[in-house]
Amino acid sequence: MAVPFYSRYLPSLEQLLHLLKLSANTKNLNFGKSIHTQLLIRNQSSTHHSYSESNIIQLNSLINLYVKCSKLRLARYLFDEMSHRNVVSYNALMGGYLHSGEHLEVVKLFKNMISELYQPNEYVFTTVLSACAHSGRVFEGMQCHGFLFKFGLVFHHFVKSALVHMYSKCFHVDLALKVLESEYGSSDNDNDAFCYNSVLNALVESGRLGEAVVVLGRMVHEGVVWDSVTYVSVMGLCGQIRDLGLGLQVHAQLLKGGMMLDVFVGSMLVDMFGKCGDVLSARKVFDGLQNRNVVVWTSLMTAYLQNGEFEETLNLLSCMDREGTVANKFTFAVLLNACAGMAAVRHGDLLHGRVEKLGIKNHVIVGNALINMYSKGGSIDSSYDVFFDMKNRDIITWNAMICGYSQHGLGKQALLLFQDMMSVGECPNHVTFVGVLSACAHLALVNEGFYYLNQLMKHFKIEPGLEHYTCVVAVLCRAGMLEEAENFMRTTQVKWDVVAWRVLLNACNIHRNYNLGKKIAETILQMDPRDMGTYTLLSNMYAKARSWDSVTMIRKMMRERNVKKEPGVSWIEIRNAIHVFSSDGSNHPECIEIYNKVQLLLEMIKQLGYVPNIDAVLHDVEDEQKESYLNYHSEKLAIAYGLMKIPSPAPIRVIKNLRICEDCHTAVKLISKVTNRLIIVRDASRFHHFRDGTCTCTDHW
Repeated sequence: MAVPFYSRYLPSLEQLLHLLKLSANTKNLNFGKSIHTQLLIRNQSSTHHSYSESNIIQLNSLINLYVKCSKLRLARYLFDEMSHRNVVSYNALMGGYLHSGEHLEVVKLFKNMISELYQPNEYVFTTVLSACAHSGRVFEGMQCHGFLFKFGLVFHHFVKSALVHMYSKCFHVDLALKVLESEYGSSDNDNDAFCYNSVLNALVESGRLGEAVVVLGRMVHEGVVWDSVTYVSVMGLCGQIRDLGLGLQVHAQLLKGGMMLDVFVGSMLVDMFGKCGDVLSARKVFDGLQNRNVVVWTSLMTAYLQNGEFEETLNLLSCMDREGTVANKFTFAVLLNACAGMAAVRHGDLLHGRVEKLGIKNHVIVGNALINMYSKGGSIDSSYDVFFDMKNRDIITWNAMICGYSQHGLGKQALLLFQDMMSVGECPNHVTFVGVLSACAHLALVNEGFYYLNQLMKHFKIEPGLEHYTCVVAVLCRAGMLEEAENFMRTTQVKWDVVAWRVLLNACNIHRNYNLGKKIAETILQMDPRDMGTYTLLSNMYAKARSWDSVTMIRKMMRERNVKKEPGVSWIEIRNAIHVFSSDGSNHPECIEIYNKVQLLLEMIKQLGYVPNIDAVLHDVEDEQKESYLNYHSEKLAIAYGLMKIPSPAPIRVIKNLRICEDCHTAVKLISKVTNRLIIVRDASRFHHFRDGTCTCTDHW
């Protein structure tokens, strides 16, 4: 029979398959389709059966083409139409599903392959183990581990690496370490960086930092060559354990090895130095980077934030804007938390506006940061507005709002919100119960407090910590049950700290139980002989009891032990500027006007019965001088300046570094009444909302 003229010009099968492979490697779909057409034409004139080896090779090549060109539906169609398949057919399609993130399809194909009695090779197992790793399917991964022994494939080194990676990603680190330490799959170079990177990451993320350090030592001992992922993992470990010395060694090795500082490695270096408290080194690394993306900028902002440099954190935004880098949701979360640290609500409002404009307000991390910013800035109503508008909430959202209400003394609202949280099925954690128990303390709900501690926390398998027990002490103290509070502390097997004992000491001062107060103060001073807060409270109690000799003794004891009171500082934000006041106030450009305003306010409240409480002043000076000290406490100066500059009815928001004294607390209550203004003061222990002569703390703080 004569050969048709056109067939003489058709390429051979080998040529077509070679062209098909080139099309797949270059992702040239159109050219690949034309080769597909050529194969169809060729096969129409072929006498080979559809199940021939040649047809399987052709279809496998086509599946490979469509997989690499992201046409999985076409690849799957060809696969399903195959009357006969081989291991390559499965592996090609499984690889496509793996790279497209469809991990369940990979596992399904593997199970189908096993059920049809195909014997998978080491490449198939590597693909399936990767799918199990990324989808957290440790059970299927363990089944693969068993098959590897059955088929004798466990001795391949890259299979061992895939096993270690799978167990590590699924946080079965003990099994990952067992595989890592096994003899099978070992080569002359022993374990490679990929294995160690997987285990290191899993240990760090699981909080098993001591074991991570041991694995790091083993890497060094075995002379494993580090790659960029290794450096990132080790820097993450250094940051977690706050080991600056180790971090500097890692940085030195990185420079010595000549590795390029890309944005990925650079951002981790900045993050590590920030967590280790070395902001200068973080800034130096940042300034040395040739390319800086939003991740690097956010890492530097986070470094400043973590080290309490809130103003510098906010200043970086304008620098970032000048370079043309667009901030993302993580950047704004950091910036809003910096505003929270400074209680800079006005600045936070501006950031809120930018978040709205960029259309990222619905991201949970941004909403959480906004709630935190408004809450710590004294605007709890704005916090709730953000909370109410959030389409999606997580446990951090609920905790931020519940704890915010508690910190503002709004215990009833906190408990109602907790009930809402439970009704929507959100599972509480240890932070939630700190907020809930604090709310019980504000409301003196003793029975409810013990119910949450002893029953509900146990129901959710949450082990109570020191902060929870301290809240219970506060609940008992608020209810006036001081003896019960002391007994609770003496009998509960908890390592109490100074803060917990001072809660009871403060209650002794409020409830005038001076005998118990003296005993508690002795306990605290044995723990920390230089605790200034205890000396202040003890002096206040002796002054109330008119025990002037004891007050003198406290002053003498402070001099002998060289205990000095930390200077009181208060600040207020006005028109995006932060004004800071100390007790002398003389460094402010408008100090004369401020002093005059304070005097005017004091004269007004004296008509309501205000008498300066000079008994609690620890300075050994004349009474007239003591009154002068009280008059110009930093919070009074800040409030006076706020009243001068902030028009009514806007609230006055002041932040103080120490606990507000009793005299100032009384004075501010009366100032809120005579000026008809809401005054919000955040001191070292809580928020005080002063309105119409009352405070939300009901004189317990």
